[in-house]
Amino acid sequence: MNEKIILIEMLFEKAEQYVKTTLGLYRLNAIDKATDVFASFAARVVIFLFLTLFFVLMTLGLAFYLGDVLGEIYFGFFAVGGFYLLISIVLYFFRKSLETLFNNYMINQIFKPKDNASN
Repeated sequence: MNEKIILIEMLFEKAEQYVKTTLGLYRLNAIDKATDVFASFAARVVIFLFLTLFFVLMTLGLAFYLGDVLGEIYFGFFAVGGFYLLISIVLYFFRKSLETLFNNYMINQIFKPKDNASN
């Protein structure tokens, strides 16, 4: 009888260790996935910032050039501003499609399999 009690106690100890190990593994997997998603997002933010700087400078150059061609500098800025207004209106009408695109991208980033070949 004493042997059975010892075996049951050992079984409970093993089950407790298994649960703790499994929870630790899930926690580490979640941290790994979160860091992958964050790293991907951070890299894209840096690229986006440099592209934004590029487009701002190109926009200023285009505005000054068009202003020179049209005779007044502010005409160039109006023309470029109108172009961006037109793009904004088009994007507004396609906002649901853009939201779906971004949502799908984030879901794919979260559930993408880990490439362990580079580790």
